[in-house]
Amino acid sequence: MPKRSPELKALEVKRLFKPGRHAVGGVQGLYLNVTDTGARSWILRVIVNGSRRHIGLGAFDDVSLAEARDLAREMRKKIISGIDPVAERKAALARAEHRRGLSFSDAFERYFADKLESELSNPKHREQWRSTLTTYAYPVIGNKSVDLITVEDVLAVLKPIWTTKTETATRVRQRIERVLDWSAAMGHRSGVNPALWKGSLQQMLPAPTKVKVVVNHPAVAIDEVVRWFAVLQTRDGIAARALTFLTLNASRSQEIRKARWEEISFETATWLIPAEHMKMKEPHRVPLSARAINLLRQAPRFAGCPLLFPSLRGGEMSDATLSAVMKRMHNAEVDCGRKGFLDPVSKRPAVPHGLRSTFRDWVAERTDHPREMAEIALAHEMGSEVERAYRRGDMLEKRRRMMEDWANFISGRNQA
Repeated sequence: MPKRSPELKALEVKRLFKPGRHAVGGVQGLYLNVTDTGARSWILRVIVNGSRRHIGLGAFDDVSLAEARDLAREMRKKIISGIDPVAERKAALARAEHRRGLSFSDAFERYFADKLESELSNPKHREQWRSTLTTYAYPVIGNKSVDLITVEDVLAVLKPIWTTKTETATRVRQRIERVLDWSAAMGHRSGVNPALWKGSLQQMLPAPTKVKVVVNHPAVAIDEVVRWFAVLQTRDGIAARALTFLTLNASRSQEIRKARWEEISFETATWLIPAEHMKMKEPHRVPLSARAINLLRQAPRFAGCPLLFPSLRGGEMSDATLSAVMKRMHNAEVDCGRKGFLDPVSKRPAVPHGLRSTFRDWVAERTDHPREMAEIALAHEMGSEVERAYRRGDMLEKRRRMMEDWANFISGRNQA
């Protein structure tokens, strides 16, 4: 038999101010909890389905000792009869919330907490979700119940920005659709999602590709890339080596900056990039050319640092660091009276991401390598879902020959 606490009188309980839990008796497990700040509240400590629970019964100023004991007895009776009072309370709150309607802003907050916060590993992406919906959706539908949101409401959000901020508007639509899908799954709305594009909004808004002005990343011209690469080899420092490795593999900046030694196999001359470092969130194998392997063999390794190309402080290099190398290369050329390294179409100075376009143009215009092989090398999504399901391989060894040809080309060994 558990030891019973003495049954305190109301005046005795009123005088309890020492921080901690004080058993007040009358009902087993009933305590007055006093915080370090002096706040006091009632707590019932019980075992529910084998787990210890601390069930709040209200603030001391709002609930009398007699009322707290009555509530505690009621709770214990429910537990004895097999009812979880905490689960019962949550269900009642959910039913009440459903009856009064869940607003879009509240739906987003719950969806964010339940799914997005753990699903989106990049803090920047999480902030983009919140920022776009707060800026564009909330003023129109933020306070509206999700079960009352219509196609007209979604159009009212999108139309003002559809032709002027098309890419942003497209993401806003997708994010509204996902919040409303979650709302339907949780029982807060029914029927067709009003933010659905196919068969719905696509009949009312022009296709994004028809109104969006595509601004490509400035790229080094094919005929200039050999000279550009030669200039890059005169540059010292980790950032220059990282940019060299990026060029040899036609990689994205993120993949290079996050690359770790454990991802590299010198035996098979392969780089296995994990899904979390890839834009498409799929693992990607990269066949490393002889020049890429040689670069890694000569690269210094820093004690306690797993990164191939760490920053000066040992952490992950910033995207701006790679861009700065290219900017300095361009400016040095201009200072010497040359035109620098400009995109042949936009006439803007080339940037690291544009090197992927240079590689793609080289494959298409200067080689017989298949288009799909280049797309796989760039880790682009290829074909329909069915086509991707049937194409199980990643053409690794065929791509190895292509990447060796690319390394030879930019090194000036093969001017094909």
